[in-house]
Amino acid sequence: MRFAFACLSCFAALAIAVATGALTGLDQWAVDHVTPGGHFTGGEPSLRDALIPLAGTHWDSAWSVLVNVIAAPASFLVAFVIVAWRSRVLAVLLVAAVAVETLCKDLLTRPELHHGARHIVAFDDSFPSGHALRAVVVAGALVSPWAAAWAIAAIALLQLAGWHTPTDIAGGLLLGASALLARGRAARALRGRRLARGRAL
Repeated sequence: MRFAFACLSCFAALAIAVATGALTGLDQWAVDHVTPGGHFTGGEPSLRDALIPLAGTHWDSAWSVLVNVIAAPASFLVAFVIVAWRSRVLAVLLVAAVAVETLCKDLLTRPELHHGARHIVAFDDSFPSGHALRAVVVAGALVSPWAAAWAIAAIALLQLAGWHTPTDIAGGLLLGASALLARGRAARALRGRRLARGRAL
């Protein structure tokens, strides 16, 4: 549990740094130099886009096709089904992490990022990346080299295709890691409660 708390502490520190603009230079550099597939013409993605695979999909470039297809298992509904199939405890932790993600996106607004002269509205409230968070949890639930390779590819594409900034992705990774690290402690606590209930009967 110490490591889960450490991840959450790092996440909180990162959120403060993003909100205050301490890392805006890094994110702007990434927009300018490490986002070959970014178009930055739309507004903020809707909740439906995050929850449903391929909802609101744009097929206007190879990057769009690639990220939409590869990252589809990291949409909320698909990720939840995969994780719940492997571990009910981890599924509950995933929902809790997604709740933190949603709260942050509602409350935290970063300083403006630009593509040329255009303000990238979608990045104003994009911290943390829910797709990165769910990719980590899905890979951790499946515990396979293929799942790990998929998660790395999906997370890299989030940056390359212009879906997220480096700080968004780092925030998602920290939230996902805290859910995975808390799983063992939560599962032990649940087992302890069941045993106690059994003895009481």
